[in-house]
Amino acid sequence: MKRNILITGGAGFIGSNLVKMLVKRHQDWMIYNLDALTYAGNLENLQEVENCENYKFIKGNICDEKLVNDIFEKYEIDGVFHLAAESHVDRSITGPMIFQETNVKGTCVLLETAKNAWKDNYDNKTFLYVSTDEVYGSLNLDDDFKFTEDMKYDPHSPYSASKASGDLFVKAYYDTFKLPIKITHCSNNYGPNQYPEKLIPLVIDRIINNENIPVYGKGDNVRDWIHVEDHCDGLEKVFLNGKNGETYNLGGENEISNIEIVHTLIKILDKILGRNEGDSLKLIKYVEDRKGHDKRYAIDIAKVRNELGWQPKISWTFGIEDTVIWYLNNKEWIEHIKMRS
Repeated sequence: MKRNILITGGAGFIGSNLVKMLVKRHQDWMIYNLDALTYAGNLENLQEVENCENYKFIKGNICDEKLVNDIFEKYEIDGVFHLAAESHVDRSITGPMIFQETNVKGTCVLLETAKNAWKDNYDNKTFLYVSTDEVYGSLNLDDDFKFTEDMKYDPHSPYSASKASGDLFVKAYYDTFKLPIKITHCSNNYGPNQYPEKLIPLVIDRIINNENIPVYGKGDNVRDWIHVEDHCDGLEKVFLNGKNGETYNLGGENEISNIEIVHTLIKILDKILGRNEGDSLKLIKYVEDRKGHDKRYAIDIAKVRNELGWQPKISWTFGIEDTVIWYLNNKEWIEHIKMRS
């Protein structure tokens, strides 16, 4: 079925991977990519689809009400993947107000525009809000349960608080106006084109350049890691088949501590770079822990597996080695991004 799809934040890490996947999979969909091209947005991520007939890039901010209204009206948008967000926890600690602006106000602008544009005619309309597992707060290392969709919200950083606020507005538009919304909460992503301030590309870059690798606290904080392609596949599945008003958790079923991540990358890269095994261990530098640092995230994907038949397909062993090779083959991409920031 022909559709006009708006993807916000489609020049970022997850967004660009989603754009490329949907442009290729759905030739009958017209994909409109709205991105402000702030520090984390990069059109180089999208070179392979920039000339596709079913793709159009629009530079702009989701907080610009006139622009967003014009896009909905001009292109007759009937589906939204809302990914645009400030997403780095450290930046939210040093400068929280932009997180409130983008993640809360921007989400409200999109919701209100969709409601007005669709005028209660919600047939074949979908608004998918892409959120984070961080809205649930933190688990203890020895807890024998994971995050489920019915857990209460308990955000601990300005970033997670802003995403939780966005979640609540999205839910409110469903309860009040019956806007056909769906929400996803995903665990930590990794893969190609990730901005180098994030853990995995940062560590890869530091090892390549023989620079110190900062590790917060003891490095025992645990995250559930999912390859970005699996995440994008899950987003498509929820968008097409998920129930309106429902939340779905997407995770990799792959819990790993930060220090284990570092050791894994050192082992892979020391071998590829021809160094002695463990040479790069000397680069590890433990630093003061991040303020409000959540100890553990773990996603229960039973709901999305049982209702929609989705589960991650890319193994950690294959995915992380493939990711390392991508960064080794794209060193100039990393350097270019670092110069821009």
